[in-house]
Amino acid sequence: MKKVVVIGGGTGNFAVLSGLRNYSVDLSAIVSMADDGGSTGVLRDELGVLPPGDVRQCLVALSDSSRLMRSLMNYRFENGGLGGHSFGNLLLSALEKVTGSFEKAVEEAGRILSIKGKVIPVTTNPVRLKMILSNQKILEGEKEVHLSEEIHKGYKSIFLEPFPDVNKRAIDEIMNADVIILGPGGLYTSLIPNLLVEGISKALRDTQAKKIYIANLINKRGQTPLFKVSDYLREIQRYIGKDVFDFLIVNEGKPPQELIKAYALEGDLVQNNLNGARIISVDLLSSGLKEVQKGDRSQRNLIRHDPQKLALELMKIVNSL
Repeated sequence: MKKVVVIGGGTGNFAVLSGLRNYSVDLSAIVSMADDGGSTGVLRDELGVLPPGDVRQCLVALSDSSRLMRSLMNYRFENGGLGGHSFGNLLLSALEKVTGSFEKAVEEAGRILSIKGKVIPVTTNPVRLKMILSNQKILEGEKEVHLSEEIHKGYKSIFLEPFPDVNKRAIDEIMNADVIILGPGGLYTSLIPNLLVEGISKALRDTQAKKIYIANLINKRGQTPLFKVSDYLREIQRYIGKDVFDFLIVNEGKPPQELIKAYALEGDLVQNNLNGARIISVDLLSSGLKEVQKGDRSQRNLIRHDPQKLALELMKIVNSL
């Protein structure tokens, strides 16, 4: 059975994992620990726990339990003192307190959800993502980076504070993988934070695994306006240290015009400007509407990757090895 490692965070990881879990592969998800927005941010600040949100999404994506259980993990309370919190985030935070370890909490939650694979925090140190812009402004935390519309004007540095120790399990997974997948996901909030943890970039350079980058569908306003696939690749290469990717999967499908118009204020479609044998250009768009959980305060994309289409292309690569 081939060993496949997915690196990222947020809804990008969810799309890749929920598609691949239907195939016979040994799956591991390495997850960013920089999230500090929404329910996750409140729990971090009030309880002193590690961020559960991205981990929860990976656990649900890999879960082999009932639809009811998966829905329960994603359920968000609509009002009262728990308004905006997801049940899964509360469960992970409680498990961390009971077990005394975030990693143990993730393992126990994995057992409860009967996950098909492993979910591994890239670090178990509490960290904050910070970015210093060219105008000297400092963005404090993943939430501020996510909401910023000034990054496209230039930035001097992006880093994690305090500087974290890498989770050795993450390094082991990368070094023993057959295939490693990076993306899709927020460039500065989901992907690069993993590469800022010492040892991850070196492992990606040194591993013998085939490496795949999945390009985003939509550029983010004020951060990656008019970015093409080569621009994303350049930024990621800046933190890995070299271009390590054997394959780049890019979308060639066109969403309905009404959706493009709806996204006009948020961002433009990512255009592919690369060619060559390693470029896999296919229609990856989902045609269905995403269910929005009541009480969920975050915006949900309607233009998004189809997990089954993604998995089909990824498994063509896995099966060719």
